[in-house]
Amino acid sequence: MLNKEIIFLSPVFKHNIWGGEKLREDFGYNVEGTDIGECWGVSANENGDCKVRKGRYAGKTLSWLWRERTELFGNMDIDRFPLLIKLIDAKDDLSIQVHPDDAYAKENENGSFGKMECWYVLDCPDDASLVIGHNARDKEELKAMVRGGEWKKFIREIPVKKGDFIQIDPGTVHAIKGGFVILETQQNSDITYRIYDYGRRYKGELRELHIDKSLDVISVPAKSIEGTVRNTSVMKKNVLQELISCQYYKVFWIDLDREITLEQEFPFLIISVIDGEGSVDGCQVKKGDHFILPYNYGTAKFDGRMQMIASVPNNRNKRL
Repeated sequence: MLNKEIIFLSPVFKHNIWGGEKLREDFGYNVEGTDIGECWGVSANENGDCKVRKGRYAGKTLSWLWRERTELFGNMDIDRFPLLIKLIDAKDDLSIQVHPDDAYAKENENGSFGKMECWYVLDCPDDASLVIGHNARDKEELKAMVRGGEWKKFIREIPVKKGDFIQIDPGTVHAIKGGFVILETQQNSDITYRIYDYGRRYKGELRELHIDKSLDVISVPAKSIEGTVRNTSVMKKNVLQELISCQYYKVFWIDLDREITLEQEFPFLIISVIDGEGSVDGCQVKKGDHFILPYNYGTAKFDGRMQMIASVPNNRNKRL
């Protein structure tokens, strides 16, 4: 039997020292504050569990659906929802940071997933750059630079522009800079190790750094920047186009300006509308909406003028 009900989710918002107001002003979210850093649009994490906005499962959390309605997700053999989709508004620079892989996080972070992620740049200043990677040649130089506070020498910045797509593997030193708005697709993990935070104080206190753990997990030497950044400005319209396929997810780009049909052939398909408006099988959707087409949904009809980022888990295992 087809699962023909779209799962619309209500986001969870995070207030951050570096956050701003664009998530309210540009996306129309009903959230107060001048420090709104993150919108967790699709999340079943213990630090932010989205609720179903309407329909048969209205009011249920995504983690509840994952546990109790496994058929909606292709009966995948994973103990928790695998992905987390968020919007980030960085009014100021984020800390210089790094994420662990699954093996390190499982051993050192109470069984958590590690954190592989990717970014789609929704907006940024002219002549913008991001911190992606570092300049240490080996582990000894890495330790010397970090413990000696040689940050300008240590970090590597690369130029980026609106519409760029960037993959961030575990072990990659990275930081989003002020003025960026980003859609992030990641493993379902909230583990971040801060290496440097510019000496900022939050509520009068310096934020915790994680130097030892960072040195444990930083990849040395850093991955080459070649092939790290991809721009979507030359991509085709009205088709589902793959941006990345890695161990944990596939991410797609959809630039729609007419009616199309799409066969939902994945365990489930997550979609975030990042611009414009339209409809999916007669349901109105607009910029800032996040929803899931469940397993065995069948064919979906999309119509309107909108841009979307879609993602699926890159794992077809079944629960036993």
